[in-house]
Amino acid sequence: MKQLKIFLLVAIVVMAYSCKSNNTTQVQTGEKIEPASGSIVYFQLDSVVKHYDMYNDLSEKLSGKLDKVQSDIQTRQRKLQNEIKDFQNKIDKGLLTRAEAEERQQVLANRDNDLRNYMAEKQQEMAEEEAVLYNKVMDAIRTFLQKINKEKKYSAIIGNAVMVGDPNLDITNDIIEGLNNEYTKEKKKSNSTNKEEVEESSAE
Repeated sequence: MKQLKIFLLVAIVVMAYSCKSNNTTQVQTGEKIEPASGSIVYFQLDSVVKHYDMYNDLSEKLSGKLDKVQSDIQTRQRKLQNEIKDFQNKIDKGLLTRAEAEERQQVLANRDNDLRNYMAEKQQEMAEEEAVLYNKVMDAIRTFLQKINKEKKYSAIIGNAVMVGDPNLDITNDIIEGLNNEYTKEKKKSNSTNKEEVEESSAE
């Protein structure tokens, strides 16, 4: 897929109100002001997704699948078009009887219908895979937000709902960094496990 359409229809992600404190005191840590426990913080969901390595990896795989499907469909279309052209050429030259022409025309009509059904089927499959991709990404983000909120104890974490806000309460970059760190660790763990399985299989 040349560019997956932005799916961010989710307007707000509000996490559990694990801290009832109204304390909005901010803690100075060097150049960055870290939101205090009990603060209502926010992040830019579209930016998080755009820079999330998991989303980019999954999108790349899905794009590869879509390219293959499109190439396959185009090959089938060209083949059918050539057959139709050949049929029409034979008709023009009077090389087929009426019965042969009718039979051939019906065969081509059936193939055209089959191709349309195939295209619709593949379109549905790609849409389902895209939906699963989005769900995986959103679930990972939601899980990560729950995790950090246990530590930070914010009153709420809001996504893509703040038009104007205090930049010190914007935790977008922190979320991106944390998500990518966790994803990198999971990839290394998964690659290591797969490597061990391959080695064990080869040894047998």
